[in-house]
Amino acid sequence: MAHAKGDYSPDYNEKHRDDVHFAGAGEPVEDDMSWGKYLATRITTLKPPMDKVENPLTLLRLLSTKQWLFFTCSFIAWTWDAFDFFTVSLTVTDLAKTFGKTNTQISWGITLVLMFRSVGAITFGLAADRWGRKWPFVVNNVLFIVLELGTGFCQTYKQFLAVRALFGVAMGGLYGNVAATALEDCPERARGLISGMLQQGYAFGYLLATAFARGLVNTTSHGWRPLFWFGAGPPVLIIAFRLMLPETDSYIERQRVRAAGNAGATFVKEGKVALKRHWKLLIYMVLLMAGFNFMSHGSQDLYPTMLTNQYGFSANALTVTQVVANLGAMTGGTVIGYLSQMFGRRFSIISACILGGALLYPYCFVGNERVMAAAFFEQAAVQGAWGVIPIHLMELSPGSFRTFVVGTSYQLGNLVSSASSTIEATIGERFPLPPLVKEGKTTHRYAYGKVIAIFMGCVFAYVIVLTFLGPEYKGRSMGAAHDHDFEEATGRQIEDTDHDGFEKRHDSDEDQVTKSH
Repeated sequence: MAHAKGDYSPDYNEKHRDDVHFAGAGEPVEDDMSWGKYLATRITTLKPPMDKVENPLTLLRLLSTKQWLFFTCSFIAWTWDAFDFFTVSLTVTDLAKTFGKTNTQISWGITLVLMFRSVGAITFGLAADRWGRKWPFVVNNVLFIVLELGTGFCQTYKQFLAVRALFGVAMGGLYGNVAATALEDCPERARGLISGMLQQGYAFGYLLATAFARGLVNTTSHGWRPLFWFGAGPPVLIIAFRLMLPETDSYIERQRVRAAGNAGATFVKEGKVALKRHWKLLIYMVLLMAGFNFMSHGSQDLYPTMLTNQYGFSANALTVTQVVANLGAMTGGTVIGYLSQMFGRRFSIISACILGGALLYPYCFVGNERVMAAAFFEQAAVQGAWGVIPIHLMELSPGSFRTFVVGTSYQLGNLVSSASSTIEATIGERFPLPPLVKEGKTTHRYAYGKVIAIFMGCVFAYVIVLTFLGPEYKGRSMGAAHDHDFEEATGRQIEDTDHDGFEKRHDSDEDQVTKSH
């Protein structure tokens, strides 16, 4: 028997009582359901709920000052995570020359980061769910500082691979932490917009990496190294920012209940309950995130190499194209994340993937400056789908293990997709183009565009199918009082209280806006 989960918000549930069930404020309740009936509901529940979409400024005003500080710190940290990752993607050719290796061999530096991120996600995710979001976040950023500096001082290829593998562990712990910090206290109506804004830290980091690579790489006698040395600086400020902030209200609420008994034993019991109830869902989330990571890395990691190697783009032309692409990514992620509040998470993801597939031909086969338009809209589609992911994963995840589940599913997906750039580079070398001879030097060229287009076509199809088949818990409550797993693990009926132990008044979002004025 399949355990089918509820889809859409409590209001929308009124129209689909036969398909889904919710308890409290959007908490799904499992029902035994045959696979056939569950699959039939995939069509009916895909229909957009058409929830009211409000003025974005109205939604942004729903956030309190503390919630804005949580979001800002998370966004900056996620931005710099992406910056640090893409420093290698943007210097592949220079690294290959320094270490005497091919581009394909250097791409293993990217692959190792992706492979080892799952180790960090498990380690730091469990730590954040057990002991709080703050200190695992600080340790993550300390490691960023040490390992970015270390990369800049590498003298051999083996040292480079070793440092990047360790860097993957540090990077792996961050995503689940920033998603939980930014979103678990976020007002429900603003979740889609804030999710889209948060995810675009990734694109913004790529944009910054592109700009700083142009300014720092090969502009001094140290070649590519200053880019990595520079990358070690901002995490110092990020650490200071996070140290000034408390834990989230949602985490504090759970810790208050755990403290009534043996906190460690209760945490272990929560894990057993979550695994028993949701193991199928956890597997689904990993498979979904594998597709999403193939989608982002497959469209981005080898793209600069394609532009320079296959189409002969200059450094300036490459920089402009990458900046335009990332502006498209930031636009698409924010807009589609916002619209997912009206159209639903699954419908929004599928629509973005269809658009991305339609744009693959100009994205991969236009060999002049006009490719910038295709790059803008292709990355708007790719990151548009990604803009829904932070809140989609948060709503799917068991409440007691949000940081662990969100981070681990994301990073295990990264592990599955870790060889995407290496796969594309290796297959691309089977499609050689006439070499370029300049000033007595021969540059071997390959049809990377053909490989990226075919690869991405398959990935888009996979994500569409898996998203269609999967569940959606739009509108799910993030509080402990609506978490039945937590109640079972603690053996207590959890009341909705504030953190001083008094009964909490349930103000609507409209009431909160009124009081803020």
